[in-house]
Amino acid sequence: MSDPATNTEYLKLSVSERIQLVEDIWDSIAAEASDAFELSQAQVDELHRRFAAHRADPSSAVRWEQVRSKLFQGRP
Repeated sequence: MSDPATNTEYLKLSVSERIQLVEDIWDSIAAEASDAFELSQAQVDELHRRFAAHRADPSSAVRWEQVRSKLFQGRP
């Protein structure tokens, strides 16, 4: 793999071309990564358990804004 600090060919691209390049790279990683791992049966069971708990009591869900606020409290 080439050193990103010395490989600056991408800088010759326009901003929109670089954004497209990043999107293409991300899509290729996502396509490969989906085959790169599998959940264990215990993980699948836990996901099903959590989803069933949510369906039984949707009001127990916490909004993302609340989670994010708690995670990043005290950070600038």
